[in-house]
Amino acid sequence: MTSWRTVWLLLIAMFLRGADASRAADPAKVLHVSFPVDVTGFDPQAVSDTYSSRINRAMFDSLLQYDFLKRPYALAPSTAESLPEIKDGGRTFVFRLRKGIYFAADPVFKGKPRELVAEDYVYTWKRLLDPQLAAPWNLLVNGKFVGADAVVAKARASGKFDYDAKIEGLQALDRYTLQVKLVQPDYILIENMTTTQMAAVAREVIEAYRDPHTGRAMDRPVGTGAYMLKDWRRGSKITLAANPGYREEYYPASKDPQEGVAVLANAGKRLPIIGQVEVSIIEESNPRLLAFNSRQIDYLHLPLDLTTSVLENGALKPEYARHQITFLRGLEPAFFYTYFNMDDAVVGGYTPDKIALRRAIAMAYNVPDEIRIIRQGQAIPANQPISPGLLGHDPNAPRMNAYDPAAARALLDHFGYKDRDGDGYRELPDGRPLVLVKGSTTDTEGRLFDEVWKKSMDAIGIKVEFVKQKWPELLKMSQAGKLQMWTVGRNTGVRDGGVNLEILASKNIANTMNDARFNLPEYDRLFEQSRLLPDSPERTALYRKMSDLVGGYAPLLLGVYRYENLVIYPWVLGFKYNSFMTHPWKFLDIDLARRKAG
Repeated sequence: MTSWRTVWLLLIAMFLRGADASRAADPAKVLHVSFPVDVTGFDPQAVSDTYSSRINRAMFDSLLQYDFLKRPYALAPSTAESLPEIKDGGRTFVFRLRKGIYFAADPVFKGKPRELVAEDYVYTWKRLLDPQLAAPWNLLVNGKFVGADAVVAKARASGKFDYDAKIEGLQALDRYTLQVKLVQPDYILIENMTTTQMAAVAREVIEAYRDPHTGRAMDRPVGTGAYMLKDWRRGSKITLAANPGYREEYYPASKDPQEGVAVLANAGKRLPIIGQVEVSIIEESNPRLLAFNSRQIDYLHLPLDLTTSVLENGALKPEYARHQITFLRGLEPAFFYTYFNMDDAVVGGYTPDKIALRRAIAMAYNVPDEIRIIRQGQAIPANQPISPGLLGHDPNAPRMNAYDPAAARALLDHFGYKDRDGDGYRELPDGRPLVLVKGSTTDTEGRLFDEVWKKSMDAIGIKVEFVKQKWPELLKMSQAGKLQMWTVGRNTGVRDGGVNLEILASKNIANTMNDARFNLPEYDRLFEQSRLLPDSPERTALYRKMSDLVGGYAPLLLGVYRYENLVIYPWVLGFKYNSFMTHPWKFLDIDLARRKAG
């Protein structure tokens, strides 16, 4: 029997024969990269892991994107003709799609080109609402579209979502015009339209290939992006091939005279340029670096534990520099923190003594040691939940509850946390034992964190114990509210820092986004008020007030912002560090002669 992949290859050949040779990416150019873990699947609305989303970004298209070269990051159209028309004070968005964008060839289309239309986004976003799919990123759209709640409620009652049911707030006005009507203004939704979770899929593809029990189509991706899935050897390798029917798009010309040579060299080239991308799954960090050193992969996101093997005093070591390797560095749009379970009998609560305890713990925790020992110097202390480079970050905001063990001890003394039995550890004000219980992974990094935490808490006379589990088990415990404390990170996929503040909105306790189970009406009021405003000084002021409440009530111990380091061989052209496109494959080229020469 002919396999679907054989049919797919025949269709590709047909496309290539009919295409202008100048349009086709060069099949001789193969980019080799690595991931530390395998993907879970390729359904944009169903996956939640980072690495699946990075592959999906190459295969599926969102309405909007961030300009690849412009800094600060700026919204730009992707499959839309332009940025949306905004009406009704931010309650209505109207998008007009570019004509002539087609899904990749697939047998489900019966040999006919399948154009992307507005109805595809309507269907896609309904999938995010579908209770059967249980989309991890349902929160992007839940409760936002006018009339959607009734359709969702009916689906919950019947067990089946009616994809033909009309939703007033989500309509295709014609073939290329999409209208979104919101219950209330929500400017962050526009930013979320850059994400792969809101990227378009074709209804006939999903209905043909989905699992009937889950509604997910995890291994037959068909999108409008620059690349298509050629092969997936689970746990080993993912191979993508350039989409020969990809729309007319060119590498942008930079207006920055300081732009690097590798970026300038690609200006004006038809995208995609590289014919194939091979992603090898290499779990351990040492083998990944060895693969880079032996030129088996063309660029590498440096594993944290091997940073000092490649870098010295913030620059490449001579043995790397002499090969003209490019070193790129940037702060990730991520925020690492330790949350306190606000429902916990020891560290939770909103009374002054409980607030004082959390603030003292935060002041006692040795963030400088974390950066030096665990982060290998590749981080800076966080001063607020919003990372640098995101809208709303205030570089002048002070770091509340900064490292100060002496102040922490004084605060504990003042509120009655004292060592009453002489064992060297403090008790609660009522005399009961004071013991912190923190979630901790079983790997090397977890053990290093344990050491820093124990040393920090011993310095102020607080006993700390650790719940040792693998990360997935800790995640389950956290979502069930069974952890008192845990250190986690939030990687922001959009430029609006309000997404980071959303982790403390009380409405997100139910969907487990609010790890701390923080419930403060004043914070909620400010957050909902901020959602009504576009980027502006007024909204930034609201973000600052929320950040100040985080510092004051201390549901989180502000941790660090982490640097990301990349090393790239000189034959890779067009790479520019991009916080929101970690692997910008469609923009890259390979100088084959230089690669051969080494």
